[in-house]
Amino acid sequence: MEDATVKKRDRSRAPVAPRTVPPKPPDLTGNVLLSREELRDAVLAYQPDADGGRIMDAYDFAQEKHGDQLRQSGDPYYSHPVRVATLLASVKLDETTVMAGLLHDTVEDCDDVSLSDIEARFGRSVSELVDGVTKLGQLEYRSEASKQAENFQKFILATVNDIRVLLVKVADRLHNMRTLHFKKSAESRIRVARETMDLYAPLARRIGLHNVATQMEDLAFEQLNPEARKQILAQLEALESENKDDLERIRSAIHDIMDRQGLSCRIKGRRKEPYSIWRKLEKKSISFRDVADIFGFRIILKTVPECYQALGAFHTEWACLPDRFRDFISVPKPNGYASLQTTVRASGNRRVELQIRTEAMDETAERGVAAHWNYKNSAYGFDPESSRAAGLDPAANLRALGELLGHGGDAEDFLEHAKMEMYRTHVFAFTPKGRLVLLPAGAMPLDFAYAVHTAVGDTCHGTKINGVQRTLKTPLQNGDVVEILRGSVPRPVPAYEALTVTGRARAAQRRLRRDLETAEFSNLGRSLLERRLRSVDIDPVSVDIRQLSKRAGYQSVQSMHEAVGRGHDDAARLVRLGFPGIEDHEPDEGERVTLDNNIAANVIDGKDLTPGVTLHLGTCCHPLPGDRIIGLREPNRGVVVHTIFCPTTEKFDDRPDLWIDLKWNELAQTGVKAIGRIAVNAVDSKGVMAQQCSVVAQAGGDIRGVRTRDHGTGFQELIFDIEVEDLRHLEQIKAALRSLAVVERVERVEETDSD
Repeated sequence: MEDATVKKRDRSRAPVAPRTVPPKPPDLTGNVLLSREELRDAVLAYQPDADGGRIMDAYDFAQEKHGDQLRQSGDPYYSHPVRVATLLASVKLDETTVMAGLLHDTVEDCDDVSLSDIEARFGRSVSELVDGVTKLGQLEYRSEASKQAENFQKFILATVNDIRVLLVKVADRLHNMRTLHFKKSAESRIRVARETMDLYAPLARRIGLHNVATQMEDLAFEQLNPEARKQILAQLEALESENKDDLERIRSAIHDIMDRQGLSCRIKGRRKEPYSIWRKLEKKSISFRDVADIFGFRIILKTVPECYQALGAFHTEWACLPDRFRDFISVPKPNGYASLQTTVRASGNRRVELQIRTEAMDETAERGVAAHWNYKNSAYGFDPESSRAAGLDPAANLRALGELLGHGGDAEDFLEHAKMEMYRTHVFAFTPKGRLVLLPAGAMPLDFAYAVHTAVGDTCHGTKINGVQRTLKTPLQNGDVVEILRGSVPRPVPAYEALTVTGRARAAQRRLRRDLETAEFSNLGRSLLERRLRSVDIDPVSVDIRQLSKRAGYQSVQSMHEAVGRGHDDAARLVRLGFPGIEDHEPDEGERVTLDNNIAANVIDGKDLTPGVTLHLGTCCHPLPGDRIIGLREPNRGVVVHTIFCPTTEKFDDRPDLWIDLKWNELAQTGVKAIGRIAVNAVDSKGVMAQQCSVVAQAGGDIRGVRTRDHGTGFQELIFDIEVEDLRHLEQIKAALRSLAVVERVERVEETDSD
């Protein structure tokens, strides 16, 4: 009876569903070590048909093979590849890429694992990705520089074939940068930070991974210039606190404006990162508070027409800064970035940058090329059509780097040119037929010619810009129509290094110069050998020159002639080798060819310099190692060295016969110091000069002279002569000075000592 009552009572009650709490999504920032199951589930969440068992197998394999290995942080080594794989999962890459992230260090760091082992267990696709990011640690190299260059060359080749190599490497480098502070060697930390700043952050940005690039830059900046970063952060925090109310009012005003337009949007606030501000201070003669886009908002809408409608509304409501407007929707950046960018004077006369974009554009801006991994034809992978529709073609973006490999030269040449190719703030120019050509800011007509086609660049000897004939040193501007004037045969352009900024153009011109130089030395060597033969009464026509070259150990007649022409071999020795017993005597000095291109105390090289000519550094521009330089012949004086943009050189635009191609040699980069002159405009108050001198000293500069020049009520201008290593060192000192709150302006001075 009691039991029945209980049952009846139970049946009469409405069933109560158990309370369920949705599982917390895993932390995919890479800061948390995921378990094998958590990593598997993270991938299955966006790729349901992934083989979760293979992912866990790769996880177990990495954990087993790395065994008891520890990182310098004290963490087990396997935690690093797991965190790399987690970062790859955070941007929703396919299971093959995630597995490569788990296994990327096993071949390099585990003695009993080979690429064939990886292929046998996990397949060819995974092993190829692992091979693409594996260092060439087993080989011998001449120097650390060549080792880095060889690795980077191999890496680019693999990347051009499969963009996932770059994605794995970028994730690997990001996590290594997060733990860089655990390295005990300061020299090692600086080397890794510099490599990250020079190579991997630009590569990440090039394929649209802006957030990753920004993180890497800031982590590298913290190692390379901790004091400057600390000062900038302090000023950022003070400025943000000071403007907090204004920024909230602007956010509210944006909502009101969008509501009146009937537009639904998401709004994100953002603050400029310390390294980005540092770059502004380095490049522009402005103070910290003059940086226009320290604070900004991203307005994210549904469609492109809504973006332009919102732009019109903002420009109607607030005054815009005309030189700060960019339309990257109609012409996206090569890395796929698309937005309308404008800087306005909003509430409280506060300058604020607005970035207006669609959800799809925001996804590409956040995840770059990784935003285009999805399902197509029932398979999960990269969708090139979707990527190109968004303006992002990673293969095209990296193709220019791959093309550099076709221009010959050694790995270090390639690395130098690849760096140039990656630092790109763009200018848009057009061919006469309307083809759009994207180039780095500061590009000149010779860069444009090579961007059109290698053959066009090889035969370029002049240009017309907007229908008017111009010199080849004319920087291109947005919208220029550029016509290239061509010759009949490929020839290097004199002073090409001062007339180009792209790696592709410089590599191609260097190839032309090598080819021409080889031909010239070969002809010279032939002439010297024939002259030597005649001097001992042997007719050169009667000599089997091919047999002589083989006997001398050369692969070809041309290589033998070139060796003689360069002075690497002796025509008299070859004659004695071909005709034993012939009267032996030393050749006249005039028959020996010794080419000495080290000029001016081994600092400056110039292929067209006459040996022994006197060189003078221009007092109008004070050239420093790192400046792009040219020489101008002056009667009864020799050659005067100027920076390429020195106003003095403009007087000789119509005299190309006076120009000489010059460059700083290796010694100038490692063993030379020079005086750079700068003007600093600062608040005139007690202790200001001491602050500036302290900053210069902290940045490694040695003040050789200083003079004061009053410059208005409350301000003072100081002219510093500072001993520096090169142009980059001077720019770092200028940026460090600009980070001081008391400094208004820092500029390089172009004046003679008599000014």
